[in-house]
Amino acid sequence: MTTAPYRIEQLALPASLDSPDDGDFRAVGDLCDAITLETWGNLDRSAPPAVRLQDWRDNAYRTVRVFFVRQEGRVVGSSWIRCEVRENLRSALLHVQVLNAFTGRGIGRTLLQHAQELAAAEGRTILQSFTEHPANFDVDGPGRLRPATGAGFLPADARGVRFALAAGYRLEQVERFSVLDVPAHAGTWDGLEREAVAKAGEDYELLGWTGTCPDGYVDEFAVLMSRMSTDAPTGELSYDEETWDVARVRHVEDKWKKAGIVSLVAAARHRPSGKLAAYSVLQLTPSKPWLADQDDTLVARPHRGHRLGMLVKLLNLRRLRSEYPDVERVITFNAVENDHMLAINIALGFRPAGWDGEWQRTVAT
Repeated sequence: MTTAPYRIEQLALPASLDSPDDGDFRAVGDLCDAITLETWGNLDRSAPPAVRLQDWRDNAYRTVRVFFVRQEGRVVGSSWIRCEVRENLRSALLHVQVLNAFTGRGIGRTLLQHAQELAAAEGRTILQSFTEHPANFDVDGPGRLRPATGAGFLPADARGVRFALAAGYRLEQVERFSVLDVPAHAGTWDGLEREAVAKAGEDYELLGWTGTCPDGYVDEFAVLMSRMSTDAPTGELSYDEETWDVARVRHVEDKWKKAGIVSLVAAARHRPSGKLAAYSVLQLTPSKPWLADQDDTLVARPHRGHRLGMLVKLLNLRRLRSEYPDVERVITFNAVENDHMLAINIALGFRPAGWDGEWQRTVAT
């Protein structure tokens, strides 16, 4: 491994949030919050400490390593590398971030080179990363970089774009980051629900649970979660099909619980077959009472065209409004080419707040 011009330190995770040795973990978390504020002007996209602690721990399905650089007595840059160990054995997901005041000094390049060398040591030849871009640029202006999908674009002069291109990464996909102002749009739900119920007919019933899937549905839930890895649009990004079983479902549910995440799950069951046909997950944490995160939504291919995506999203939004009335906003992400799911979100009132670039580089062996 090459000698870095900056001292790169690996983060040792504390046993818990109240451990006496949590200083570096807190410092890296403070950096994440500061960069989120610099980029977005709020902390909606910044994970709470309990979530970070779980996300940065190794588990049976992936390994994570976090690194940081100090300058002038503070943590000013960080990186992480995540490698899955059940699928995607050729790939690694990397992320690098540096405070605005410390860019242009080679810190980001040093952290990226270090992460790439770690990926090579693990035999990972497909490197993936992402960049974040608020909706504060002229969407009709010049200098737009389109992804391999042809859907959406990023500002070509953005620092993150220039950094990724200089490092040899290719823009494969653009995701729209959207925000729903819940109180402003709750009044539109009745009409949307009537239309969706009429389209679905009598063949489907709606189910809902919090946190833990009932034993009677967990096998079917695992099947649907497997389909997220194949049915959601990924452009030219390299992803293997994931295999989910009951143990994997219970693992992720336990991880959510340890992270303090409340998960509202809505599902549609096909009455004639008895199988789950669709699901949607809405998540929130007590440390951010103003916010919820619209996570996965999937309708199984044989059941598409019945407005089930709208119905499961509406069920969750109604539960959110009833059980967590302090939530003001819901955030979500959609591949720009995912016309159907994006149309549902637009109808619900989600507005664009920015775009994420999904990048990939293949390294010759």
